[in-house]
Amino acid sequence: MQLTFPGQLMQFLRVMQGHLFPKLEEELGPLTDKLRQLIAMLELVQIEAIVGPWHRGVGRPALHERAIVRAFVAKAVYNLNSTRQLLDRLHSDPALRRICGWESRREIPHESQFSRAFDRFADSQLPQRIHAALIEETQKERLVGHISRDSTEIEAREKPQSAPVEAAPVHSDPKSQRKRGRPKKGEQPAPPEPTRLERQTKMTLTEMLDDLPCACNVGTKKNSKGYKETWIGYKLHIDAADGQIPISCILTSASLHDSQAAIPLACMTSQRVTNFYDLGDSAYDAQTIHAYIRGLGHIPLIDVHPRCDQALKAELQAEQKRKKLLNFNYAEDVRYNERTTVERVNARLKDEFGGRMIRVRGHAKVMCHLMFGILALAADQILRLVT
Repeated sequence: MQLTFPGQLMQFLRVMQGHLFPKLEEELGPLTDKLRQLIAMLELVQIEAIVGPWHRGVGRPALHERAIVRAFVAKAVYNLNSTRQLLDRLHSDPALRRICGWESRREIPHESQFSRAFDRFADSQLPQRIHAALIEETQKERLVGHISRDSTEIEAREKPQSAPVEAAPVHSDPKSQRKRGRPKKGEQPAPPEPTRLERQTKMTLTEMLDDLPCACNVGTKKNSKGYKETWIGYKLHIDAADGQIPISCILTSASLHDSQAAIPLACMTSQRVTNFYDLGDSAYDAQTIHAYIRGLGHIPLIDVHPRCDQALKAELQAEQKRKKLLNFNYAEDVRYNERTTVERVNARLKDEFGGRMIRVRGHAKVMCHLMFGILALAADQILRLVT
C-alpha cells in the first residue's frame, strides 16, 4: 500500500502513538525518545518488504539478515562510531536488542559476521534499494516544488589513488603524427573530443554512473572565507526535496567537479519524484546542464558564474547593489534561497547520522555506510513533516 503524503502518513503516526508504542512499553518497559524515533523509522521503512528472512545459500545456515539491517539503521540513528560500539549497545540495551530482532545476547552475531553481512549489503546495494523504495512509496504522488542540488566532502581512511597517465597514441606512419601547436596552412584541425557533459546527454543513467570516477583521491574546494581546503576521500552529491528529504545520492571521487554529477542526479531524481525547479550554485552553471534540465520539463535556477568575464562580474555586483538599495528581489531569487535545504541535509548527515565516521574502505562500502545514514535521515524528515 502506498502512503500518500500526508494523509495516510498521519494515520500511520496515529496508529504508532495510539497502539504500537503502548504495546511495546508493556513488553519492553519505558521507551526513550531515541528508541521511539528508531521504531517509527523501522515501521516506515519496512525492511521486511525487501530483505528476506534468511540469506539463501549453500553451506551452514546464514544469519537473520533483517535483524542485522535493523542494527545498521540503529547504528546510524544512534550515531555510533563503529560496529564494536553497536555490539556493546546491543549487549547492554535489551529493548534495542529486541527491537532489532534478537531475544537474548547469545543470539547476537559476532563482529566478523556483521562485517561479512555488510560486505553483502554493499555488493548488492541494499541500502540504496531500500531508500529508493521509501521515496517511491512516500514521495511518488507528491508534487515537489524545489530540488536543491549540492555536494559535500567525505573523508576516508584509505590511500588516495593517483590519476592514470594516458599514453600517447602510436601511429604506424611517423609522418601522420602531427606535432603539437597551430596546424599548418591548409591543414584541418582535428575535431575536439566531446566533453563528459556532452556525452551524458546521449547516455542512459547506468552508463552515466559507470562513466563517473569513483576511486579515492584528493579533493580541493574553497571554504566560505575563500581559503582552499583539501581532503582525502570522496564527494557525495545529493538532491534534496523541500522538507530536507534526500531524494537521490551519488558518490564519486573527491576530485570530480560538481557539474559532472548534475545530469545523472537530475535524471535519477526525475525518475523518482515530480518537481518544478532545480536549484544549484554557480558550479552547475553550464549551458548543457541548463538545456538538459529544461528538457526534463523543469526550470533551472542556477547562480551565474562569471568565470573570467570581468565585465559580467562587475555587472552582477552592480545588480546586487541596486537590488539591495531598492530592497527588491525577483521571484527567482526568493525561490533560490530554498537551496539551503540541501546544506542542512549535509549537516544533519554528518552531525547526526554517521557521515563523519567512515571506518570502511572502498567506494561500495563507503556508499553503503553513507546510505544507511541517508535512509535514516530521509525517514526521520518524512516523519517530522507530518508531526
